[in-house]
Amino acid sequence: MNLRDKLRGLLVRLYARRVEGHLDTAQVPKHIGVIMDGNRRWAKAAGSSTVHGHRAGADKIGEFLGWCTETDVEVVTLWLLSTDNFDRPKEELVPLLGIIEDVVRTLAADGRWRVHHVGTLDLLPSGMQTTLKEAEEATAHIDGIVVNVAIGYGGRQEIADAVRSMLLDAHEKGTTMDELAEAVDVDMIGRHLYTRAQPDPDLVIRTSGEQRLSGFMLWQTAHSEYYFCEVFWPAFRKVDFLRALRDYAARHRRYGG
Repeated sequence: MNLRDKLRGLLVRLYARRVEGHLDTAQVPKHIGVIMDGNRRWAKAAGSSTVHGHRAGADKIGEFLGWCTETDVEVVTLWLLSTDNFDRPKEELVPLLGIIEDVVRTLAADGRWRVHHVGTLDLLPSGMQTTLKEAEEATAHIDGIVVNVAIGYGGRQEIADAVRSMLLDAHEKGTTMDELAEAVDVDMIGRHLYTRAQPDPDLVIRTSGEQRLSGFMLWQTAHSEYYFCEVFWPAFRKVDFLRALRDYAARHRRYGG
Protein backbone atom coordinates (compact mmCIF):
# COMPACT_ATOMS: atom_id res chain seq x y z
CA MET A 1 0.00 0.00 0.00
CA ASN A 2 1.47 3.35 -1.04
CA LEU A 3 1.39 6.59 0.94
CA ARG A 4 -1.57 7.97 -1.00
CA ASP A 5 -3.72 4.92 -0.18
CA LYS A 6 -2.67 5.09 3.49
CA LEU A 7 -3.70 8.74 3.71
CA ARG A 8 -7.00 8.03 1.99
CA GLY A 9 -7.69 5.20 4.44
CA LEU A 10 -6.84 7.43 7.40
CA LEU A 11 -9.17 10.17 6.18
CA VAL A 12 -12.01 7.70 5.70
CA ARG A 13 -11.55 6.35 9.25
CA LEU A 14 -11.51 9.85 10.69
CA TYR A 15 -14.64 10.75 8.75
CA ALA A 16 -16.35 7.57 9.95
CA ARG A 17 -15.59 8.49 13.57
CA ARG A 18 -17.05 11.94 12.98
CA VAL A 19 -20.25 10.51 11.49
CA GLU A 20 -20.51 7.97 14.31
CA GLY A 21 -20.04 10.70 16.90
CA HIS A 22 -22.99 12.64 15.53
CA LEU A 23 -25.23 9.58 15.13
CA ASP A 24 -28.52 9.68 17.05
CA THR A 25 -28.39 6.29 18.79
CA ALA A 26 -32.07 6.61 19.74
CA GLN A 27 -32.96 6.48 16.05
CA VAL A 28 -31.05 3.33 15.10
CA PRO A 29 -33.19 0.86 13.10
CA LYS A 30 -33.97 -2.36 14.94
CA HIS A 31 -34.27 -4.46 11.77
CA ILE A 32 -32.07 -3.88 8.73
CA GLY A 33 -32.55 -5.71 5.45
CA VAL A 34 -29.59 -5.87 3.07
CA ILE A 35 -29.66 -6.50 -0.67
CA MET A 36 -25.99 -7.31 -1.14
CA ASP A 37 -25.57 -6.41 -4.79
CA GLY A 38 -22.51 -5.92 -6.97
CA ASN A 39 -20.25 -8.91 -6.29
CA ARG A 40 -19.85 -9.76 -9.97
CA ARG A 41 -19.34 -6.17 -11.08
CA TRP A 42 -16.79 -5.64 -8.30
CA ALA A 43 -14.88 -8.69 -9.52
CA LYS A 44 -15.02 -7.54 -13.14
CA ALA A 45 -13.71 -4.08 -12.20
CA ALA A 46 -10.87 -5.75 -10.30
CA GLY A 47 -10.06 -8.00 -13.25
CA SER A 48 -10.95 -11.07 -11.20
CA SER A 49 -13.36 -13.99 -11.48
CA THR A 50 -17.03 -14.06 -10.53
CA VAL A 51 -16.32 -16.67 -7.87
CA HIS A 52 -13.75 -14.36 -6.30
CA GLY A 53 -16.36 -11.62 -6.23
CA HIS A 54 -18.84 -13.85 -4.41
CA ARG A 55 -16.16 -14.88 -1.90
CA ALA A 56 -15.27 -11.25 -1.27
CA GLY A 57 -18.94 -10.50 -0.71
CA ALA A 58 -19.21 -13.39 1.73
CA ASP A 59 -16.17 -12.12 3.65
CA LYS A 60 -17.88 -8.74 4.13
CA ILE A 61 -20.82 -10.24 6.06
CA GLY A 62 -19.08 -10.81 9.39
CA GLU A 63 -17.65 -7.29 9.32
CA PHE A 64 -21.09 -5.85 8.58
CA LEU A 65 -22.72 -7.76 11.44
CA GLY A 66 -20.00 -6.48 13.76
CA TRP A 67 -21.00 -2.91 12.89
CA CYS A 68 -24.63 -3.79 13.56
CA THR A 69 -23.69 -5.14 17.00
CA GLU A 70 -21.95 -1.88 17.85
CA THR A 71 -25.10 0.10 17.06
CA ASP A 72 -27.72 -2.09 18.83
CA VAL A 73 -29.44 -3.47 15.74
CA GLU A 74 -31.55 -6.49 16.72
CA VAL A 75 -32.42 -8.21 13.42
CA VAL A 76 -30.55 -8.33 10.11
CA THR A 77 -31.88 -9.97 6.95
CA LEU A 78 -29.20 -10.82 4.40
CA TRP A 79 -30.40 -11.65 0.89
CA LEU A 80 -27.87 -14.27 -0.16
CA LEU A 81 -29.68 -16.08 -2.97
CA SER A 82 -32.93 -15.24 -4.74
CA THR A 83 -35.25 -17.68 -6.49
CA ASP A 84 -34.20 -15.98 -9.76
CA ASN A 85 -30.54 -16.86 -9.13
CA PHE A 86 -31.24 -20.50 -9.95
CA ASP A 87 -31.35 -19.47 -13.61
CA ARG A 88 -27.65 -18.61 -13.55
CA PRO A 89 -25.14 -20.83 -15.43
CA LYS A 90 -24.17 -23.99 -13.56
CA GLU A 91 -20.49 -22.99 -13.51
CA GLU A 92 -21.45 -19.92 -11.45
CA LEU A 93 -24.33 -21.34 -9.41
CA VAL A 94 -22.56 -24.40 -8.01
CA PRO A 95 -19.61 -22.47 -6.50
CA LEU A 96 -22.02 -19.80 -5.26
CA LEU A 97 -24.07 -22.39 -3.39
CA GLY A 98 -20.90 -23.69 -1.78
CA ILE A 99 -19.85 -20.19 -0.71
CA ILE A 100 -23.29 -19.53 0.79
CA GLU A 101 -23.20 -22.81 2.69
CA ASP A 102 -19.80 -21.80 4.11
CA VAL A 103 -21.32 -18.45 5.16
CA VAL A 104 -24.06 -20.21 7.11
CA ARG A 105 -21.56 -22.48 8.86
CA THR A 106 -19.34 -19.50 9.74
CA LEU A 107 -22.26 -17.52 11.17
CA ALA A 108 -23.36 -20.49 13.26
CA ALA A 109 -19.84 -21.12 14.55
CA ASP A 110 -19.24 -17.48 15.49
CA GLY A 111 -21.31 -17.67 18.65
CA ARG A 112 -22.75 -14.16 18.42
CA TRP A 113 -25.64 -14.60 15.99
CA ARG A 114 -28.93 -16.49 16.00
CA VAL A 115 -29.32 -17.87 12.49
CA HIS A 116 -32.76 -18.17 10.90
CA HIS A 117 -33.46 -19.27 7.34
CA VAL A 118 -36.01 -17.41 5.23
CA GLY A 119 -36.84 -18.90 1.86
CA THR A 120 -38.05 -22.09 0.25
CA LEU A 121 -36.07 -25.10 1.43
CA ASP A 122 -37.36 -27.34 -1.36
CA LEU A 123 -35.38 -25.38 -3.96
CA LEU A 124 -32.07 -25.99 -2.18
CA PRO A 125 -29.71 -28.99 -2.38
CA SER A 126 -30.23 -31.52 0.43
CA GLY A 127 -26.80 -30.75 1.90
CA MET A 128 -27.61 -27.05 2.23
CA GLN A 129 -30.99 -27.87 3.76
CA THR A 130 -29.20 -29.89 6.43
CA THR A 131 -26.67 -27.11 7.03
CA LEU A 132 -29.45 -24.55 7.53
CA LYS A 133 -31.37 -26.75 9.94
CA GLU A 134 -28.22 -27.49 11.94
CA ALA A 135 -27.31 -23.78 12.07
CA GLU A 136 -30.75 -22.85 13.39
CA GLU A 137 -30.65 -25.57 16.03
CA ALA A 138 -27.08 -24.76 17.12
CA THR A 139 -27.79 -21.03 17.55
CA ALA A 140 -31.36 -21.13 18.89
CA HIS A 141 -30.15 -20.35 22.44
CA ILE A 142 -27.99 -17.36 21.49
CA ASP A 143 -29.16 -13.97 22.74
CA GLY A 144 -27.62 -11.95 19.94
CA ILE A 145 -28.63 -10.44 16.64
CA VAL A 146 -31.12 -12.56 14.73
CA VAL A 147 -29.56 -13.08 11.32
CA ASN A 148 -32.10 -14.04 8.69
CA VAL A 149 -30.28 -15.74 5.84
CA ALA A 150 -32.53 -15.29 2.80
CA ILE A 151 -31.55 -18.23 0.61
CA GLY A 152 -33.84 -19.44 -2.15
CA TYR A 153 -35.90 -16.36 -1.33
CA GLY A 154 -38.42 -14.44 -3.42
CA GLY A 155 -40.98 -11.95 -2.14
CA ARG A 156 -43.83 -13.28 -4.25
CA GLN A 157 -42.89 -16.85 -3.35
CA GLU A 158 -43.02 -15.95 0.34
CA ILE A 159 -46.55 -14.57 0.03
CA ALA A 160 -47.63 -17.64 -1.95
CA ASP A 161 -46.09 -19.92 0.71
CA ALA A 162 -47.84 -17.91 3.45
CA VAL A 163 -51.22 -18.37 1.78
CA ARG A 164 -50.53 -22.08 1.27
CA SER A 165 -49.54 -22.45 4.94
CA MET A 166 -52.67 -20.60 6.01
CA LEU A 167 -54.90 -22.89 3.94
CA LEU A 168 -53.22 -26.04 5.24
CA ASP A 169 -53.53 -24.79 8.80
CA ALA A 170 -57.24 -24.13 8.30
CA HIS A 171 -57.72 -27.59 6.78
CA GLU A 172 -56.01 -29.27 9.74
CA LYS A 173 -58.26 -27.40 12.16
CA GLY A 174 -61.41 -28.25 10.20
CA THR A 175 -62.09 -24.62 9.32
CA THR A 176 -64.45 -24.17 6.38
CA MET A 177 -63.57 -21.90 3.46
CA ASP A 178 -66.38 -19.54 4.44
CA GLU A 179 -65.01 -19.33 7.99
CA LEU A 180 -61.49 -18.78 6.70
CA ALA A 181 -62.60 -16.06 4.28
CA GLU A 182 -64.31 -14.29 7.15
CA ALA A 183 -61.25 -14.57 9.41
CA VAL A 184 -58.47 -13.61 6.96
CA ASP A 185 -56.79 -10.31 7.75
CA VAL A 186 -53.34 -8.74 7.59
CA ASP A 187 -52.26 -10.17 10.94
CA MET A 188 -53.26 -13.71 9.97
CA ILE A 189 -51.18 -13.57 6.80
CA GLY A 190 -48.28 -12.09 8.78
CA ARG A 191 -48.31 -15.08 11.12
CA HIS A 192 -47.53 -17.36 8.18
CA LEU A 193 -44.61 -15.40 6.69
CA TYR A 194 -41.01 -16.60 6.94
CA THR A 195 -40.33 -13.78 9.43
CA ARG A 196 -43.32 -14.45 11.69
CA ALA A 197 -42.95 -12.93 15.18
CA GLN A 198 -40.17 -10.61 13.97
CA PRO A 199 -40.40 -6.84 13.55
CA ASP A 200 -40.63 -5.61 9.97
CA PRO A 201 -37.47 -4.01 8.52
CA ASP A 202 -37.06 -0.36 9.47
CA LEU A 203 -34.33 0.14 6.89
CA VAL A 204 -33.39 -1.65 3.66
CA ILE A 205 -29.91 -1.07 2.25
CA ARG A 206 -29.09 -1.93 -1.36
CA THR A 207 -25.56 -1.61 -2.67
CA SER A 208 -24.19 -1.19 -6.21
CA GLY A 209 -26.34 1.76 -7.28
CA GLU A 210 -29.43 -0.23 -8.27
CA GLN A 211 -32.60 1.49 -7.05
CA ARG A 212 -35.17 -1.30 -6.95
CA LEU A 213 -36.29 -3.96 -4.48
CA SER A 214 -36.29 -6.91 -6.90
CA GLY A 215 -38.95 -8.61 -4.80
CA PHE A 216 -37.19 -8.30 -1.44
CA MET A 217 -39.61 -8.72 1.49
CA LEU A 218 -42.55 -7.28 -0.41
CA TRP A 219 -44.98 -7.70 2.47
CA GLN A 220 -42.72 -6.62 5.32
CA THR A 221 -41.28 -3.47 3.69
CA ALA A 222 -44.59 -1.61 3.35
CA HIS A 223 -43.34 1.10 5.74
CA SER A 224 -39.57 0.58 5.44
CA GLU A 225 -37.08 3.29 4.60
CA TYR A 226 -34.68 2.58 1.72
CA TYR A 227 -31.04 3.53 1.33
CA PHE A 228 -29.38 3.01 -2.06
CA CYS A 229 -25.59 3.06 -2.04
CA GLU A 230 -23.36 3.31 -5.12
CA VAL A 231 -20.64 1.10 -3.62
CA PHE A 232 -20.43 -2.56 -4.65
CA TRP A 233 -21.09 -4.90 -1.71
CA PRO A 234 -17.51 -6.24 -1.32
CA ALA A 235 -16.27 -2.63 -1.07
CA PHE A 236 -18.96 -1.55 1.44
CA ARG A 237 -17.28 0.24 4.37
CA LYS A 238 -18.24 1.16 7.89
CA VAL A 239 -18.54 4.78 6.81
CA ASP A 240 -21.12 3.72 4.19
CA PHE A 241 -23.05 1.88 6.90
CA LEU A 242 -22.96 4.87 9.22
CA ARG A 243 -24.14 7.17 6.42
CA ALA A 244 -27.12 4.87 5.93
CA LEU A 245 -27.94 5.07 9.65
CA ARG A 246 -27.50 8.84 9.67
CA ASP A 247 -29.76 9.19 6.65
CA TYR A 248 -32.38 6.98 8.29
CA ALA A 249 -32.28 8.94 11.55
CA ALA A 250 -32.74 12.24 9.71
CA ARG A 251 -35.93 11.18 7.96
CA HIS A 252 -39.37 12.01 9.33
CA ARG A 253 -41.75 9.09 9.19
CA ARG A 254 -45.47 9.78 9.05
CA TYR A 255 -47.26 6.46 8.76
CA GLY A 256 -50.92 6.66 7.84
CA GLY A 257 -50.59 10.23 6.50
